[in-house]
Amino acid sequence: MNKSRDPALILGSYQMYIDGQWTSGRAAQAIEVENPANEQIIATVPEATVEDAQHALEAAQRAQPKWAALPPIERAKLLHRLADAVLAHRDALARIVTLEQGKPLKEAIGEIGGTENFLRYAAESARRIEGDIMPSDNPDEEIWIRRVPYGVVVALTAWNYPSALAGRKIGPALIAGNTVVLKGHECTPLSGLELAKLANEVGFPAGVFNVVTGPGRKVGEALTTSPITRLVTMTGSVRAGREIYRAGAEKIAVLRLELGGKAPFIVMEDADLDNAVSAAIVARFTNCGQICTCNERMYLHEKIADEFLDRFVGAARSLSVGDPMQNFDLGPKVNRPEVEKVEAFVNEAVASGGKLLLGGKRLSGGQFAKGYWFEPTVLTELGNDTPIFQKEIFGPVIPVLRIQDFEQAIGYANDTEYGLSAFVFTNDLRKIMNLSRKLQFGELYVNRPNGELVQGFHSGWGHSGLGGEDGKYGLDNYFRKQTTYVNFRRG
Repeated sequence: MNKSRDPALILGSYQMYIDGQWTSGRAAQAIEVENPANEQIIATVPEATVEDAQHALEAAQRAQPKWAALPPIERAKLLHRLADAVLAHRDALARIVTLEQGKPLKEAIGEIGGTENFLRYAAESARRIEGDIMPSDNPDEEIWIRRVPYGVVVALTAWNYPSALAGRKIGPALIAGNTVVLKGHECTPLSGLELAKLANEVGFPAGVFNVVTGPGRKVGEALTTSPITRLVTMTGSVRAGREIYRAGAEKIAVLRLELGGKAPFIVMEDADLDNAVSAAIVARFTNCGQICTCNERMYLHEKIADEFLDRFVGAARSLSVGDPMQNFDLGPKVNRPEVEKVEAFVNEAVASGGKLLLGGKRLSGGQFAKGYWFEPTVLTELGNDTPIFQKEIFGPVIPVLRIQDFEQAIGYANDTEYGLSAFVFTNDLRKIMNLSRKLQFGELYVNRPNGELVQGFHSGWGHSGLGGEDGKYGLDNYFRKQTTYVNFRRG
């Protein structure tokens, strides 16, 4: 590739972290990591082999019994140290997120805060690991139910939050007594490796936390199909989730899949429009629209639709786009295929009769001569059955539809294969109290933008996934249950 190189932004060659050692393994080739803002190669990582994946799994398997034998509070001490290290290196870690993923630096700093928060919450859960003791039907007997670790956990993370998603998975997996093999997306492998550096520095035992790099269809498949792997936790696309689901059927694998979303954003006639417009902007354009809980389609009550759109389009027009290292609101899409996908969505929508209220094209020339840029875009005059209303956009584009009443909004919202998140803006308590009965989504945001909290539960329904993350319910996903019948009658 003939691409310019700014020495100040070159991170160099990385190695994988396996069994407490830095290694290139048997990799004969390297993967180039690209800065999506300028297409500059900023680093290389090994293109791991199937043998490398097996090596990492075997290391995790060897380390797991001793790790699980530690009292949870001792495991927590190491997680606290890792969280401390993440906080101490916040700015450097955020810079790496921005360089490999493209989100504005101010958002990347927030992501590193999220990484620290996930690790910290997991560590604080050490004294909340509970079981049950129940009376038996038999005399002189009790039933003990324990939460015990699965063993080796494979964690696969998406490119949109390469650091926070790693923290979200490794924290609860490790506090539960599992060991972990992490593989980040091949576009954004550096953040996981940086976490491994810190884990090594704070004294994690060899084999407890391992990081491999490489393509999902080769290395990911080797990790997920191995008999050593006891649980797979993955955040990514529906396509990848289906492949893991099919592969896991052969060995009856335990899966936790957090997949795509197509969140409806419903604004009723009694909503606080200032709040709703502000939340709609945040929920659509944060991280260039590359969040699975993003506002992907808006349904506006006809009584407020014109006023809402005037405000919303004005606010979207004022968003700045540019170098994510600077103080801009939006950075680039993560790579060329992703920006081309967004462009195809918009072109198809316009060809089908959609009306552009704002934007509609890739940015080019000047500061946008290199990189994967798309301008904030608002579309109307399309039906709920059109592709842009049915398929995940994952970019700074929003289709809008007017609705006549609450029931119509609910019907449109539920007309999807996805079931991750939904937004509703109303001050009608009866409507709010009925949402859990009517909306078929695992996560509901009422009168606020997206942004789940660590003590909550992030769970998708339908094609949005299996299992869930965060809070006590997310932690429980990293345990299996063991029942022991204890008879203490003598003679």
